[in-house]
Amino acid sequence: MSGVDGSTQPTVAGVTIEFAGEEFSVAPGDVFTVGREGDLSIDDNLFLHRHFLTIQNADGFWLLSNVGSRLAATVTDSGSRVQAWLAPGARLPIVFETTSVIFSAGPTTYELTIHAAEPTFREAQRFDEEGGQSTIGDVPLTTSQRLMILALAEPVLRREGTGMSELPTSAQAAERLGWTLTRFNRKLDNVCDKLDRIGVPGMRGGVRSYATNRRVRLVEHAIAARLVTREDLPLLDEEHAGLGEEDA
Repeated sequence: MSGVDGSTQPTVAGVTIEFAGEEFSVAPGDVFTVGREGDLSIDDNLFLHRHFLTIQNADGFWLLSNVGSRLAATVTDSGSRVQAWLAPGARLPIVFETTSVIFSAGPTTYELTIHAAEPTFREAQRFDEEGGQSTIGDVPLTTSQRLMILALAEPVLRREGTGMSELPTSAQAAERLGWTLTRFNRKLDNVCDKLDRIGVPGMRGGVRSYATNRRVRLVEHAIAARLVTREDLPLLDEEHAGLGEEDA
């Protein structure tokens, strides 16, 4: 496109938003809104803001903004090598070809994907010393700590693609494992403390909201950082049947 002085202006490509099997195209000049109301009207969940996230182009850069007042979102690239915490009032440039956005409102966790036709950065495959793909947030977990996370994240991991999932309560997750609630909460405390020490945000909170918030934030981080994956799910049935490994 030519400007008034005859110079050529670069054409900005659009982005595509994917959620629960639906795709939405966003063109430069549009402001795409995600929330209870908006271009992507996700759910009638009253814990979710009417307008929570916006996606728009500014000066040639696509930006993801949190326009809510309470909720935050976890943003990661498709290879889970980069993770950001998008707090209320914050915004991030959309620089990868595929960007995952995970957030929770009440007990429900949502995931949407942003596809950029012309990403600023191209992702390079990285591998660790054992030949497996390296991940962010690498933290040593015992078998029982991983099982505890799996029980909470199971609905999200079993979901096909993007969409929404209702997270279990601590009591439901403990029952899924065949554990007492006391044992489950002890493992939850240990993992949240461990992640808090390495700087993962949201692992602690106020007295009233702590129990719920830390569970949903733990699941968001675990999914984004691939602390647990779909391949780990058979471990849940093994544990419930008493075939799992014991650890402290």
